[in-house]
Amino acid sequence: MCGIVGYIGEKKAAPILLSGLKKLEYRGYDSAGIAVQEKDYIKISKKNGKLNKLQKAVSQEIFKGVSGIGHTRWATHGKPSDINSHPHSSTQGEVVIVHNGIIENFRELKAELLKEGHQFKSATDTEVIAHLIASYYQANDLRTAVNKAVKRLEGSFALAVMSKKEKNRIIAVRKDSPLIVGLGEGQNFLASDIPAYLEYTDEFYILEDGEIADITKNEVNIYSFANQLIANKDKTKIDWDAEMAEKQGYKHFMLKEIYEQPESLKRLLEANLKDGSINLRQNGLNKDWLADYDKIHIVACGTAYHSGALAKYLLEDKLRIPVEVEVASEYRYRKPIVDSSTLMIVVSQSGETADTLAALRLAKKEGADVLALTNSRDSSIARESDMIIYLKAGPEIAVASTKAYTNMVAAFYLLLIDGMKQRSEIKQQTIKKYTSDLIKLPEMIRKLIDNSKAQIKLLAEKYALKDNIFFIGRNTDYTLALEGALKLKEISYIHAEAYPAGELKHGTLALIEKGIPVIALASRSDVFAKLFSNLEEVKARGAETLLITEAKQNFKEESIDHLIELPLLNQDFAGLLAIIPLQLLAYYTALECGEDIDQPRNLAKSVTVE
Repeated sequence: MCGIVGYIGEKKAAPILLSGLKKLEYRGYDSAGIAVQEKDYIKISKKNGKLNKLQKAVSQEIFKGVSGIGHTRWATHGKPSDINSHPHSSTQGEVVIVHNGIIENFRELKAELLKEGHQFKSATDTEVIAHLIASYYQANDLRTAVNKAVKRLEGSFALAVMSKKEKNRIIAVRKDSPLIVGLGEGQNFLASDIPAYLEYTDEFYILEDGEIADITKNEVNIYSFANQLIANKDKTKIDWDAEMAEKQGYKHFMLKEIYEQPESLKRLLEANLKDGSINLRQNGLNKDWLADYDKIHIVACGTAYHSGALAKYLLEDKLRIPVEVEVASEYRYRKPIVDSSTLMIVVSQSGETADTLAALRLAKKEGADVLALTNSRDSSIARESDMIIYLKAGPEIAVASTKAYTNMVAAFYLLLIDGMKQRSEIKQQTIKKYTSDLIKLPEMIRKLIDNSKAQIKLLAEKYALKDNIFFIGRNTDYTLALEGALKLKEISYIHAEAYPAGELKHGTLALIEKGIPVIALASRSDVFAKLFSNLEEVKARGAETLLITEAKQNFKEESIDHLIELPLLNQDFAGLLAIIPLQLLAYYTALECGEDIDQPRNLAKSVTVE
């Protein structure tokens, strides 16, 4: 969840560290801090609150050092405060550390260190690591001390460590939390995620679990926890550019990423189309993959879970194979019926979501094949999966996901069409029509954004004054309602809930009163009449209704207060049109509320701890 950065080279470290932290602030923004190697000591500056407070503090101090580490925090142990902010140091300040993860046995280690005379200042688990490394630190050999210490840690961690005795060295460690090393000329970089230093390099080492990087300005050596040098480690060349991780004139990253959806979707489709036909062979799926499995499990968290919930309806309907969809944090703590005849599909934008990764490993242990839908080709989930559809959404910085969700759903559409080819009862004409409709989506989304923006801004002015908003839908539209409600509440802080429209009479109608907004998703013509009947029920009880449906649909206009019309498209794919107004509505409502849209309170972009 937290963000780590590091720099060692010939330039002043502080500005480079702050620049990297700015690009990783989506990983946590409870506090931030940096530590820079000065002539005779390590200078630390850290502040509770968002990064701008640290930037102001650093601007009022003098930092001359050319190596350092930094951290932006999402609090786990210890409330957000200056004292609990990273970096943390040992008693005499000889070892300084930043950490992303959770140390599960820190209390036992702390008790042991207290008996040895170590003095603690914070309530964090991280400070224990600094003291533990210091207890092993002898003969100016920081890597050996770190290696001994990490073998005693239980939990997940990515670490960056410095010592005031070894001024030109940073030690980095990865276990279950992401960490990358950026490679430069006469300088090297360290970060939790690639966007931190894209402006400086496009070449990286992706550290794997159980690896330790020994970094100087001219050299990077990678070792295992068994202290074996890992020779010829593969370098990763990144095809993103630095501008993709910038706002480029937009007020917020979220708005930029909404507008980027046509182009990011087009990249995904072009990568998986050959001669006008869907081809997933390069993704690792064989030509007749559907025959290899008797069930599919889709496991994900949050927005990614909603994409899987939508896919369940389509895959079962068209491919006639049982599909289970489950939240990863629940899946891993029960005993799912999974074996070699199960296709496990894991969905994660970052490819590092801790619960999803744990579910993946559980399934592989039981013999299942794993297909990953992820935006990060070199992530843990990508490396540990058997097959991968790379989402190609580009960097997504806003905490509230938009373009990654769109490409997740589209990736399931690709899988659907590829599976339809293997069903003898499905005509080639139908498959060609589905493929053609999918190819039309980028341009249709572009026009829908432009055509609906003005109306949605007016609706947002009304909704920003509401305390509760309800979303309803049937079939795939129910999953869109779930995603729309999540988007609205996570950035506007307005209470929003989604329900299957047919469940209203089983309790939810009790919450409907005069003026309560109810947003009805109706992109599917096959259940429109039933959905509209439910909409009339809430209207009769005083609700203020918004209907999002395809153009030319017939209904009683007196039953709705607001209408957003969608372009006409195959109802199985119309969900990617219906979600666009919901994304815009969430954005403009939060804007009216004056909230921090890109960095909503208590949340972080990448959930890499349990």
